[in-house]
Amino acid sequence: MITIEKTAELPADADRIWSVVSDLGRWQDWLTIHQKWKSDVPAQLGQGTKVTGVASVLNMPNTIEWVVDEWDAPRKLAISGKGLAGAVVTISLAVTPQGDGSELVVTSSFDGQMIVGAIAGAIERASKKELDTSLANLEKLVA
Repeated sequence: MITIEKTAELPADADRIWSVVSDLGRWQDWLTIHQKWKSDVPAQLGQGTKVTGVASVLNMPNTIEWVVDEWDAPRKLAISGKGLAGAVVTISLAVTPQGDGSELVVTSSFDGQMIVGAIAGAIERASKKELDTSLANLEKLVA
């Protein structure tokens, strides 16, 4: 399993950050591994909400059947999903007020029978870059 965690200090209040990261309809605006939704995105999220989307790492798109595992508005969203070839992806977003801004901790993990050896290393390196780019996109979006 590959797990990557990044913490970002963002120049916006926690409510502003939460309104963007918890709105699945806005994921295409900042989260680079997210390609598109294949199902309708529900207006309200909660634990157990399901949605189907396409995620891509290393230019390898995979249809993911997502389910919201944790919903603690306005602090934490955890979502996981299964895709082709047994791929399992999880994303956790935790927002905490910090002074005039906020801290966002993003944890993502990738697991599955194909995520081994050199492929796992390449996915880990690419995912770190994708997450850095995603956080930079989010910072611009909420500034």
